[in-house]
This record gives sequence, C-alpha cells and structure tokens, in this order.
Amino acid sequence: MHGSFIWYELLTTDAEAASAFYGEVIGWSSRGAGVPGVDYRLFSTGGSDVAGHMTMPQGVPDGMRPLWLGYIGVDDVDAAVEAITSAGGTIHMPAMDLPGVGRIAMVADPQGVPFYVMRGASEGTSASFSVTDAGHCRWNELTTSDPAAGLSFYTSHFGWEKGDAMPMGEMGDYQFINHGGEMIGAVMRTQGDGRPMWSFYFGVPEIDTAAAKISANGGTIHAGPMEIPGGEYAVVASDPQGVMFGIVGPRN
Repeated sequence: MHGSFIWYELLTTDAEAASAFYGEVIGWSSRGAGVPGVDYRLFSTGGSDVAGHMTMPQGVPDGMRPLWLGYIGVDDVDAAVEAITSAGGTIHMPAMDLPGVGRIAMVADPQGVPFYVMRGASEGTSASFSVTDAGHCRWNELTTSDPAAGLSFYTSHFGWEKGDAMPMGEMGDYQFINHGGEMIGAVMRTQGDGRPMWSFYFGVPEIDTAAAKISANGGTIHAGPMEIPGGEYAVVASDPQGVMFGIVGPRN
C-alpha cells in the first residue's frame, strides 16, 4: 500500500559486528543477500526477511553518520521524488532500478530527515513492519525541528492521518500517526542539540532480557525500560557502532 513502511536498512561501519549484536539483542539471523559486488546482508526472523544492513558505501551524503533508514512504499517512485523536491525536500540518491528488487530513491524531507521511497518489483506484502510481533519493526518515530511541518509533509505525500496526541509538557505533543487503519508511529520535536531523524523500535519477546543483552554486547541504553501506553515497555539505545535504535516489548 502506498505510504506503508516496507523495509528497514542499517548503514553501519561494521556489518559483521552488527550481525552479531542484533542477533543477540533481537534474535535476528543474518545472511548475505547475494548481490554481486556488494556485501549486503539480510536480517530475518521466523523465516521472513525484515531488514537489511551493510557497511556504509562510498558516495553517501556528506555528514551522514551510520544510521537506520526506513523505506516507504509508493505507487510511482519518480512521481514521488518530483513531488518531494517540489515540496522542499532533497534528493540524496536519484531513482534507480535494482533488478528483481524494485525501483528506489533516497530523499530527505524539508527538515533534512533522510528516508527511501520504493516501488517493489513484486506485488507481495512486506513483513518488515508489524504493530504486534517480536522481531519486526513495531514503531516509527520522527523527531524533527518542525513537527507541524513534518506532519503536513508526510500526510500529504503518503496518505498518513493525524491521530491522537499525548502532551509531554515543555517537550510539546507526542503526535500519533495512522496509516491503513492502524497506528504506525508518532512525531515529536527534537530536544536540545538532537538532530532530526527517524527512529525505529523493534519488537522483543521480553524487555528486560533484551535490555540486558544490549549492555552485555557493547551497546548503550539511553532511556528505559519505560512504560508506554498499552502496558508494554520501551528502551532507547545505541549499538556498538553508535547507531540509535529502540526496542519495545512486554515485561515478564
């Protein structure tokens, strides 16, 4: 469906170390994607490929640090890129075809947050995002310098809908976003010297066990476990290469 998150990708300084770390913390298996000349690897859970990862390639935008990126499905990549640039966004990687995979482009929204747009080569349904399942991305969180402008941008281009909001005092509202009849994430204002970015929270079977594995395997916990609406818990962390990510799950 146009506007759905259909893939997630980790650009890192050490793909081998990332394979080991996320395997321990989230339970993913990792294997090569078989792309000639590129060490692109796939993270899988329960027989489903849910994300990719690779060492940062030459030619990434100046100043881009290792990070997780999201792919948003679109009906027409070229039309989406044209509309995004017309609205003040930028192109980091022009639209290109990946044989057997689809057509993709890396862009950034008007506040400078990078993401991909993609039209897959098949009509299959992506398993990458699930609001409930461990091993899948369960939450997409945009922190931005201008939440109102960010919300307007994504709702206009991808058919997202503004949901309820949770007041957070001086931090402003935590604005939920819906798509396809389900809540897929939220938008909030960047705090302090934080950079605008997409953050992704991956499901785990039990939050305290996964949090302990983050610390035991060289990662850093920045916040949590903290209770979230619905009774589950979330952790904000960074992996050993300094890439921010989140986990969410129940507490036993």
